[in-house]
Amino acid sequence: MRYRPISSDRLAAELTERVLGLPGTPWVRVSIDGAAGTGALADALVDPLRVNGRSALRVSTVDFLRPASLRFEKGRQDPAARYFDWLDENALRREVLDPLSPGGTGMVLPALWDAERDRATRLDRTELPASGVLIADGELLLGRGLPFELTVHLSLSPGALRRQLPEDEHWALPAFARYEDEVRPVEVADVVVRANDPRHPAVLGD
Repeated sequence: MRYRPISSDRLAAELTERVLGLPGTPWVRVSIDGAAGTGALADALVDPLRVNGRSALRVSTVDFLRPASLRFEKGRQDPAARYFDWLDENALRREVLDPLSPGGTGMVLPALWDAERDRATRLDRTELPASGVLIADGELLLGRGLPFELTVHLSLSPGALRRQLPEDEHWALPAFARYEDEVRPVEVADVVVRANDPRHPAVLGD
């Protein structure tokens, strides 16, 4: 596999161009998937899209985790639970992705659950205008059949993942290894970015 070095600014510009070139739909839903660094890249797309006349709404899947009683039912450090059970996939579909499907209302709930306080955020719904772009970031998003028009995966080598993942989350390394094994995100994502050094990304392909 050949990776092309790219600056962070140019990466944001190229992803913006990719979004602008997608076939016309009521809304465009973009996922930034990876174990680390997804939020920064997702944030970097907002201004370029707005400069090009497209409204952008940011959502982080960490705000769509299940309550602690369900996430930690098998213990606080269970890799299989993190892989399968942490994300409230049904809520993400219902509150974010389905309203931006053809025939949807465009009314999105930007956050559902405050995982730190373990309670509902009680935020109001936000209307994303037609032709607007949803940018959702998070981990372990591919392979679930979630309806995104563009999927971006930040790829990390095992060593880089260990360096970038907080030490108190190293118990989750088997979950990410299993994801690489079973989902093969480098093969299924529309865009793959090697992010071993966040300061020097590289894009897979020409």
